[in-house]
Amino acid sequence: MLHTAGVLKMQMAQQPVYYPFSEVVLDNGRRLVSSDLQQDADGRYQIDYADFEAKIVDNQVKLFLLCSPHNPLGRVWSREELLTLGRICQKHHVTVFSDEIHADFVWQGEHHVFAEVYPAFAQFSMIATSPSKTFNIAGLQVSNLFIPEEALRKQFRRIYNASGRSQLNAAGIVAAEAAYTHGEVWYNAVKDYLCGNIAYMAEFLRTRLPQLTMHAPEGTYLVWVDFRRLGLSPDALEDFILHKAKLWLDSGAIFGTVGQNLQRFNIACPRATLTQALIQLETAVNELTQS
Repeated sequence: MLHTAGVLKMQMAQQPVYYPFSEVVLDNGRRLVSSDLQQDADGRYQIDYADFEAKIVDNQVKLFLLCSPHNPLGRVWSREELLTLGRICQKHHVTVFSDEIHADFVWQGEHHVFAEVYPAFAQFSMIATSPSKTFNIAGLQVSNLFIPEEALRKQFRRIYNASGRSQLNAAGIVAAEAAYTHGEVWYNAVKDYLCGNIAYMAEFLRTRLPQLTMHAPEGTYLVWVDFRRLGLSPDALEDFILHKAKLWLDSGAIFGTVGQNLQRFNIACPRATLTQALIQLETAVNELTQS
């Protein structure tokens, strides 16, 4: 069950993860527990299930914030991975808030709605989606929250109403309906375009910026790039990105300490914009290595 503010203290995430997860926990006077995702020998991020369960038990965690597909790592969790996570949460009576906002962008594998992975999971799940990423209407502030279990849904509604938020804006509702009803052609076209951008960036880094390691996303339009081979400190890397490459990227450090010296790129942009950004980065890296 979702505990009220006076009871719920410890909340779990898996860093590096979308930074508002951490912000909303800390801004509400709660403590954040992270079971950090670990890279295997191939650089692919994996879940440490033993650490995940130990952190829940040791910290009496009652709410887990799941990011699926994962932002910024681009992992698309398999059914087996979600089943293992869910069984641990079920065992220890942990409510799961599953952010599935990037579910429409899956390049490898298959997206699995957490509440549908196993029938019992619906009893302690909240599933969040939105047309905002898929159809680029984030400014209209419209999203969806599915809470199958009635008591949990009523409890959430009480807390939500107490926050003072009650009505969606009319433009957001109309835009969401229009997107879901008539947006298929555009959606399929944008997926093809984003696939092309991901492949283009991977080839650019492979051939022209081998000092950087790109983690090709299994899902999302976000690309996680490792800059550690440049040998810069976190502060020096931020200065390098901003003042030498003249780019505005998302520092990996804001996603958790395990993200230091990595950067998140958003490739949902025109190819010309992406090309210009990569050329600026290439020029800056070449100047750095030559000096």
